[in-house]
Amino acid sequence: MIVSHQHRFIFFAVPKTATHAIREALRAHKGEQDWEQQRLFGKQQIPITEIMAIKHGHITAQEIFSVLPSEQSLDYYKFAFVRNPYDRFVSACAFLNRGNPEFGARPTEWMKNALARSQFRQRVLIRPQCSQLEDANGELAMDFVGRYETLQPSLDELFKHLGLPPTVLELRNRSDHRHYRDYFDADLERQVAELYRKDLALFNYSF
Repeated sequence: MIVSHQHRFIFFAVPKTATHAIREALRAHKGEQDWEQQRLFGKQQIPITEIMAIKHGHITAQEIFSVLPSEQSLDYYKFAFVRNPYDRFVSACAFLNRGNPEFGARPTEWMKNALARSQFRQRVLIRPQCSQLEDANGELAMDFVGRYETLQPSLDELFKHLGLPPTVLELRNRSDHRHYRDYFDADLERQVAELYRKDLALFNYSF
């Protein structure tokens, strides 16, 4: 997450949507009083006790709105990037299993078995994207939602709105995997569709 008081925006970092590349592009324009929370490439924390206690940078809208002054929650430009849930799920599983020969040998079975565990479904990397971006009423709380599939054009549109100079993204921390459809059988497709039903509808994605 980045909260920019200088440019009056809040960036919500949805896992596995090129968040590290987007952070780097935004970081170049941070003011001295701006905040960031992330832990992968050098730990940084937002100086609010409740947010620091979360221990990662994928803060939800409800978490940050509960501790920000109401004028910031309402007036700051709020944005995030999303990704096809099927593709994102495979990417997250590949990331979690770096160097795991079991996943490499039988990825489809590994993913089906993992989805059977409630603890796995609740992981930050796995939870539905909408759950991070909704307000307390279950409504999408973003002013702008970019797409991983059109990453550079989405970023160009965003930066133009924010009054920032154009920036070419350099992707980092990418998972090593084939096209997501290569990993699915009918059962896994059903399980993933059930988990991400609202993401699929809200952001207009399909298999």
